[in-house]
Amino acid sequence: MIDLHTHTVFSDGELIPAELVRRAQVLGLRAIAITDHMDSSNLDFIIPRVVKVAEELNRILPIKVIPGTELTHVPPELIPEKISLARKLGAKLVVIHGETIVEPVCPGTNRAGIIGGADIIAHPGLITEEDAKLAAEHGVMLEISARKGHSLANGHVVRVARKHNVRLVINTDAHSPGDLINREFATKVLLAAGLDNEELNQVFSNAEELAARI
Repeated sequence: MIDLHTHTVFSDGELIPAELVRRAQVLGLRAIAITDHMDSSNLDFIIPRVVKVAEELNRILPIKVIPGTELTHVPPELIPEKISLARKLGAKLVVIHGETIVEPVCPGTNRAGIIGGADIIAHPGLITEEDAKLAAEHGVMLEISARKGHSLANGHVVRVARKHNVRLVINTDAHSPGDLINREFATKVLLAAGLDNEELNQVFSNAEELAARI
């Protein structure tokens, strides 16, 4: 199991990075990305600190720690430049806080993240078929979310992703210790979203591939 979307005390999570990583390791995760909520106000503060702790932990732990960001409620017009800035600051993974149905995310956010070159559109909600096609063309993955609320649109995401050959990943969007899951529970979430066994194995492989190239 690899989790590419989690939060720490640097945004609205409950744990410092080291404890989050330790808890993930105990659950059997092989890699975890720290992707706190960011915009222009905190990108330059958080990313270098997460990069530092990731470098330290990666020297001694078997679990891979990936420094990243979740650009959150950033106006779509600004998203491409913030993706570029995040990467310059050291983020190895860029997640976009997608158009979830349980928050007032600005319309156009999914598309801006795709065109701007993000790695993952998190909880993309009722993503349009046109945007799904763009995601496939740009190699951007869509997230199946294990998080309450965001998960309500998982079935729709699976349907459009399957139709347009968009690659999927499953993430927790963890904010607290209880949000972390193991592969067994992740499998249940994927099956509940409508994937078959072959498809869910591909979802796990997608995360493996993305983590490996970072």
